[in-house]
Amino acid sequence: MLDPLQRKLGRRMGGLLYLPALLGEIFWSAAILAALGGTLSVIIDLDIRISVIVSACIAVLYTLVGGLYSVAYTDVVQLACIFIGLWLSIPFAFTHPAVSDIATTAYHSPNWLGTWDISTTGLWIDSALLLIFGGIPWQVYFQRVLSSDSAAHAQILSFVAAFGCIAMSAPSILIGAIAASTDWNATGYGLPDPITKGDQANILPIVLQYLTPVAVSFFGLGAVSAAVMSSADSSILSASSMFTRNIYNVTFRQKASEKELIWVMRFSIFAMGAIATVLALTVGSVYALWYLSSDFVFVILFPQFFSVLYLDPNTYGSIVAFIVGLVLRLGGGEPAFNLKPFIPYPGGNNFPYKTLAMVSSLVTLLVVSYFVRYLFVSGILPAKYDFLECNLANGGRGIERKKTDVPPEEIEMDHGVANDSFVGENVVKTAL
Repeated sequence: MLDPLQRKLGRRMGGLLYLPALLGEIFWSAAILAALGGTLSVIIDLDIRISVIVSACIAVLYTLVGGLYSVAYTDVVQLACIFIGLWLSIPFAFTHPAVSDIATTAYHSPNWLGTWDISTTGLWIDSALLLIFGGIPWQVYFQRVLSSDSAAHAQILSFVAAFGCIAMSAPSILIGAIAASTDWNATGYGLPDPITKGDQANILPIVLQYLTPVAVSFFGLGAVSAAVMSSADSSILSASSMFTRNIYNVTFRQKASEKELIWVMRFSIFAMGAIATVLALTVGSVYALWYLSSDFVFVILFPQFFSVLYLDPNTYGSIVAFIVGLVLRLGGGEPAFNLKPFIPYPGGNNFPYKTLAMVSSLVTLLVVSYFVRYLFVSGILPAKYDFLECNLANGGRGIERKKTDVPPEEIEMDHGVANDSFVGENVVKTAL
């Protein structure tokens, strides 16, 4: 994913843009490992630290051994486990004597559908746009579509995945509705109920444990475990591959050998898994970290990625846009870290300041890029003052692949480590 950014904006600017992508992958891995630990601790009363460490070790091990192949094939099995395991638990939870009709409770007490607060419209718009556009520049997605055998298959994969996400979310929505419609005093959970107790984060394992038979709850546990492993291995591999290719190889060691890159890749997988595990065990607000890093992907990385693919930015505009987006985002504050707002947005947190920061970053990127390029092309500034070496006097850098770059179809997966577009320029073609 970072290859076109580095070709257009330079190696070091591409390395800087790696930071929000890296943080997003690491924090996401940590968040879902922590979620798995919570699930296991509720259902089978297993110590959360043991469950997190064991899960992380398994994910890191088969990612190390099989690379992208192992991640892709295990994901197929894990997706099937998620779908079957969660849907299997729905009928049993629905028919539990303590559960009321969710169609009735949707509009009456407890009204689990909720009501629309018009004052929070800006916040909803902000969150929706963040999910839509902030979900695009993720290596874990491009890792899959770029490994497709054709552009048409990559497009089909993307559209099928979009509808698949909707289908896979249905069981979780139903389980939430079931939980809201349950008389918890009539179950082994008792009072206070999970919402009053502040235990909403564990509502899925609670429903599985108290509203379904033991055998079914273990199937559901398998579904949760499969979901976590599917996400964790993909995130660990994508963060490691970006580091190996775009940071170590392109930025620091352009002439690194294939064997050297393979060992760097292995070390990176282990390091990313270890960092995610430590965060899952030690940081109480892992989800808050991931939310913040997702904001940075939306505010900083998306406008740069979009502009590089469809417009004509340069490094000067990229640097200024990076700073503008970062300041405007942090200016809205972050309650999870007690960071108070220092920019008085109208409406406070209900103002879509994240979208404003993204749009401002995009506009700044284009305006500064075109202005600086005009200065060099028109001769107002001599080419010798192009200290970032953008070659603007001659039109600037392009994103076309250099002759020494390795085409996607010539990427080798050697020694069990995936190098899909992340290896050096001296890799020899092997059959995939």
